Amino acid sequence: WCGSLQAALVSPWMAPLRVDFGLLMEPLGFIKVLEWIFSIFAFATCGGFQGETTLLVSCKGVVNKTITAAFAYPFRLNTVVFSAPDPKRCGGTWTDVYLVGNFSSSVQFFVTLAVLAFLYCMAALVVYIGYKHVYQQNSKFPLTDLAVTVITAFLWLVGTFAWAKALADIKMSTGASVIAGIEACKAPGTTCRFASVTSMRTLNVSVVFGLLNMVLWGGNVWFVYKDTNLHNRPNRISQIR
Repeated sequence: WCGSLQAALVSPWMAPLRVDFGLLMEPLGFIKVLEWIFSIFAFATCGGFQGETTLLVSCKGVVNKTITAAFAYPFRLNTVVFSAPDPKRCGGTWTDVYLVGNFSSSVQFFVTLAVLAFLYCMAALVVYIGYKHVYQQNSKFPLTDLAVTVITAFLWLVGTFAWAKALADIKMSTGASVIAGIEACKAPGTTCRFASVTSMRTLNVSVVFGLLNMVLWGGNVWFVYKDTNLHNRPNRISQIR
């Protein structure tokens, strides 16, 4: 039994490799290429981000001292601390100040999904180009492709909106509103002013690519479905009748 199962799994890939780029000109292959490219942009614009929030602090013996809090992917902001204004820490009135929020779960889910989608697209393109005859002859492969496409489209929907919400919270936690939560800035003789925060345009772009991936994978469900016996079966039944 084990031997027959192994033979069933291996035998399709024992077929000779037949390189054919024709499928890439069809919607099924062309969309897969777009999914592959857009998944790269999704995790590349998000996973390598680094930024910092800058404040200007005036306190005992210090005038408009620049302090910074550097943050980066995966955005565990609650571990990021502002640098002290001076060695004497404003005469002892300055305490360690941390940013607020841990957004690692949302962004890591988004990046992991993009990486897995990238790997799956590469594998699918290899099958499309080199084993098109196997893909078309064995009904299990189109059905598997359909299941993966449906699940991935749904995960892009969930992951993109979760990451978009997390990004909005990150902007709040690193923007001018951060001063309101700093107790040291409320000490007598101490003033804090918001100076700047690193632009998050690339993170905005990552959300856009998440939406594009969601649309691509959702739209591709139809083209993958057309290659399955689920679509061909009604046509065969009507022909028999």
